[in-house]
Amino acid sequence: MTQNGASDSIIRQHAEVLAHLPFGDERDFAAVERGFIGTLDDPAIRDAAGEVVWDASTYDFLAGEAPDTVNPSLWRQSRLVAKHGLFEVVPGLYQIRGLDLSVMSFVEGDSGVIVIDPLISKETAAAAMALYRRHRGDRPISAVIHTHSHIDHFGGVQGIVTQEQVDAGVEIIVPEGMVEHAVAENVYAGTAMGRRAGYMYGAALARGPKGAVGAGLGQTTSTGEATLLAPTLEITTTGQTHTVDGLEIEFQMAPGTEAPSEMHFYFPRYKALCMAENATHTLHNLLTLRGAVVRDPHVWSKYLTEAIEHFGPDAEVVFTSHHWPTWGNAEILEFLGLQRDLYGYLHDQTLRMINQGLQGAEIAESIELPPALEQAWHARGYYGSVSHNVKAIYQRYMGWFDGNPARLWPHPPKEQATRYVEALGGVGRVVELAQASFDSGDYRWAATLLDHAVFTDPTHAAVRGLYADTLEQLGYGAENGTWRNFFLSGATELREGNFGTPTVTTAPGIQAQLTPEQLFDALAITVDGPRAWELDLAFDVTLSDLSRSFHLTLRNGVLVYVEREPADGTALHLTLTKPRLIALAGGDLDSDGVEVRGDVEVLRQLLGVLSPGDPAFEIVLP
Repeated sequence: MTQNGASDSIIRQHAEVLAHLPFGDERDFAAVERGFIGTLDDPAIRDAAGEVVWDASTYDFLAGEAPDTVNPSLWRQSRLVAKHGLFEVVPGLYQIRGLDLSVMSFVEGDSGVIVIDPLISKETAAAAMALYRRHRGDRPISAVIHTHSHIDHFGGVQGIVTQEQVDAGVEIIVPEGMVEHAVAENVYAGTAMGRRAGYMYGAALARGPKGAVGAGLGQTTSTGEATLLAPTLEITTTGQTHTVDGLEIEFQMAPGTEAPSEMHFYFPRYKALCMAENATHTLHNLLTLRGAVVRDPHVWSKYLTEAIEHFGPDAEVVFTSHHWPTWGNAEILEFLGLQRDLYGYLHDQTLRMINQGLQGAEIAESIELPPALEQAWHARGYYGSVSHNVKAIYQRYMGWFDGNPARLWPHPPKEQATRYVEALGGVGRVVELAQASFDSGDYRWAATLLDHAVFTDPTHAAVRGLYADTLEQLGYGAENGTWRNFFLSGATELREGNFGTPTVTTAPGIQAQLTPEQLFDALAITVDGPRAWELDLAFDVTLSDLSRSFHLTLRNGVLVYVEREPADGTALHLTLTKPRLIALAGGDLDSDGVEVRGDVEVLRQLLGVLSPGDPAFEIVLP
């Protein structure tokens, strides 16, 4: 694929960044190197079939000064995040960084070790565990703690412990509701989220100065097998304590922050505070670009205040599930205070401007951070951004409609694009206008024009070529890692075609943890309503391994379930295990393991109106 260099406009923009931000402050580089012990001999981690699921060496190009094609602030962050290996935080507390999107921590007890957040994939988690043990000895795992419900904090668990070990006493400690949120997040809108996540993390991009350089929070996601184990202990209350392997742990609940189920905790022995993912070295997302429920910055800032008040007087090190730690009590109080002020300021000022009549896009353009936040490297928008976080706050409080009646019932994108292009004088004229904007460095307007043009004629070579060039320059200029990945992914698909969903998180190990109710909900979402309008179906399902029975109906295109014992008059009764139900929902009618009584045609009719999601739907094309 032919790629362009950075334009003069982007080069000038980068020069302004270099002049504006405190690049002379290199304390983060010292912090990233602090306590380094060693790394993998072979940086490529492979699955059982020999396929590479993570290769830290693909980011070795991140050295020296930033090239013209990468925002220098993002380049700095990527260099910091790419450092990989085992690190001593304090004696007895260790971290593996740079072997997946997240960080895996090890807290040594009297005889074993507590593992915190075992990455995305069991392969990367196993490699991290082996690296820790090579340098710290073969300590048994006493417990695994998942700080919250996102996959990069639990997916690798079966790479380090088995269900048999859990049954024998290894604890799995989670915040209340973690499993429910963990298994549901990528199910209900999972196909759409997965497709967009491919853009967000640059999964199909080549790694290099003109491609993927990182996502700000971590470099990217590993592609191994994601797993999950049921918890043995749910933490429910702030102030709750629990002792594992001689180590006392004090917990603080923080639901509704970076994840719907999240917690912080403190180890008095080490004076070490784990802040999960609520105080990292970047402005985080209030709404991820892949899609999610909007997070609450007001609650987020309040939980940070609570952590400062409760743990701040004693903590000597703060570590999180991403990035590097912060050492020293004064430094911790400054770090947590600025992080708290960051989310609180965005929340309060956005609402102030909402009440002055500004719309989300207007607020995003006009809001300014205080100098102390603007100059703090850990408050920069490498993963979240001020722009899209402000729009998320607007969405949280005001919804999609900005109150202008002209925008209450617009045409959908393709029909709107056709009318815009016609009004502007046709596709050729739109290309001329877009080229002029491109040449002047107004890539945002060029992208808007070309978005309309490509939705009018998706095969037009000049439109696609200039649109790709435009998105490429926007990517080169982006300080935010996920913005860069989105822009460059769009350019890639315009030039090379749809790359689908490179990384799938709905792994069998996670699907197995779905409750029956979640399975039926997931099934209901796939019913093609219009095709099912005329169907009136009823059947019973007994899950023999759970001793639970459900009655299901499909009427008016809606699948409804209630838990009750089977009725004699129901047309169909299925008896099977939950794993067999998962396979059945996936279309497997023929394998053994299903006891059928009654009219199997009922089941065939149901399966006949299911319409699974499309993991290769278009994003930059209609």
